[in-house]
Amino acid sequence: MSPRRVRAECDGVGRQDRPLRFTVDGEPVDGIEGQTIAGALLAAGRLAWRQGRSGAPRGVFCGIGVCFDCLVTVGEERDVRACRRRARDGDVVTTQSRCPDPGDVNRRHPAPPAEEDR
Repeated sequence: MSPRRVRAECDGVGRQDRPLRFTVDGEPVDGIEGQTIAGALLAAGRLAWRQGRSGAPRGVFCGIGVCFDCLVTVGEERDVRACRRRARDGDVVTTQSRCPDPGDVNRRHPAPPAEEDR
């Protein structure tokens, strides 16, 4: 997948691009109508927008919605696949981490009692 855009004057198809703008973590990202969130991010030069459990950067892996590496939050909706969701003008996108909330981990797996509590 190439992160480059075809400029309107070089496009043999003659598309009439309609620009749009959305934000990712508060930063504006420009795209064109019909482009996916992932496509707009790649075209803007952003190759990663999440971190895996190891801390490794993640972005688009498969590009067809199978791998779930490109998950973002759009508005209040979590776990949106950026490669499948078309960007909309004014969308508020936030990145998310694969790491669970530390509060969730502690509730599911409580820490063993401290030595002095035994």
